[in-house]
Amino acid sequence: MRAFRFFLLCGFLTLLCRCPAQAQAVPNPGENIASLVTFGAQADKSWGDDDFTQTFFFLIPKANRQPVYIRVFDPDCGGQFDEKRFNWNTTTEFSLYGGVGTHSGPDARATEPKGNFRSGTLLKQVKFGVDPKYDGKWYTFGPLNPLEGELVPEFEGYVFKLIAQGKSGDDGNLYRYFLSTSPTENVAVEGGNAFTYEYAFRLVPTKRAITHLYPFVNDRVVSVRQSNFDLDGDVSIKIFSVAKNGHPAAVSQDNVWARSVHPISDKEHGLSLDMRLTSLTKEGNDLVFYVTDQYDVALPFFAIPLGGPPRYRYDVDVKIRK
Repeated sequence: MRAFRFFLLCGFLTLLCRCPAQAQAVPNPGENIASLVTFGAQADKSWGDDDFTQTFFFLIPKANRQPVYIRVFDPDCGGQFDEKRFNWNTTTEFSLYGGVGTHSGPDARATEPKGNFRSGTLLKQVKFGVDPKYDGKWYTFGPLNPLEGELVPEFEGYVFKLIAQGKSGDDGNLYRYFLSTSPTENVAVEGGNAFTYEYAFRLVPTKRAITHLYPFVNDRVVSVRQSNFDLDGDVSIKIFSVAKNGHPAAVSQDNVWARSVHPISDKEHGLSLDMRLTSLTKEGNDLVFYVTDQYDVALPFFAIPLGGPPRYRYDVDVKIRK
C-alpha cells in the first residue's frame, strides 16, 4: 500500500463529480473508482500495474447515426493528479481503433497485451508526457461516425477500442474517459456504454469505501474465476448477485495475484455480478482485476451493468405438513 497525496486526489474527485452521472463516464460514478491508472513501461509492478496497458471499448447503439466523441481527462502524466515516482519521465500513448477486428479479434479481449491485441483499423494515436496544456483538462478524439466502429451483434451496437499504454518512464498516469455527443462538454450518448476485460484502477482513498465491479455473465458461464493483483491485503471482496448475498472472494497481497472460483447458477445468466471491494484503510491503492469463465475466457466489466445492479432474491422454501 502506498500513500499518495490524499488532498490532491480528493480535489480530483470533486472536480470530476461536477460532470453528470451518465453511463458514458469511465469509471462511472456508481462504480466508486477514483480513476483509471496506467504506469510507464519501466515502473515496478509492485506499484499496482501488471502490464502497463489498459484497453477500453466504447459501445454506441446501432440505431445511432450522430457523431460521437471519446474524451480523455488528464491524459498527460505530470502535475497534480498523477502518481510521481522520482522525477516526471513517463510517456503514455492513447490509440483509437475501429472497423473489423476491433472487438472480434480474440487477442483484443484477452487480459494481457499479447499477439494482435491492436486488431482493427488505427484511427488516431496520440502520446502525452508532461504537458500543462492537458493537466487536469480534456483531450477529445473525434468526431467519430458510429459506423467506423465494429458492429458487435451481441451488444447490439458499434464498438471502438481505445488502448492506453505506458511507453516509457515509471510514473502512474491517472485519467478518466467520457463518451460524448459534444467535443467540448460531457453530454451522454443515449444508450451508450463502455466496458473492459481487465480493469486497472485506483481505489477511493477512504476507509470503508465500497467499489463496485460489474462483470457480465452470459448464458454459457458455469463458473467464474476472479483474479486480482496487488491489493496489499487491505481490501475485502464479496460477490453479490440475484443468487449470492455476499460470497467472500480471495484477496491478493503486495505484488502478487490471488484467485478464487465461484459457481454460477442459471438464474444469474444474462445479468451482471456485483463484486464489492471494501477498503480497510484510508489510503489509496492501485490494482488490477479481471474475471474469466470456466474456459478461461474473460468476461466484460460494463460501466453501467447490463440488467442493472443485481439485487439478491431470497427464496423461501415453505413446506406444508399434512
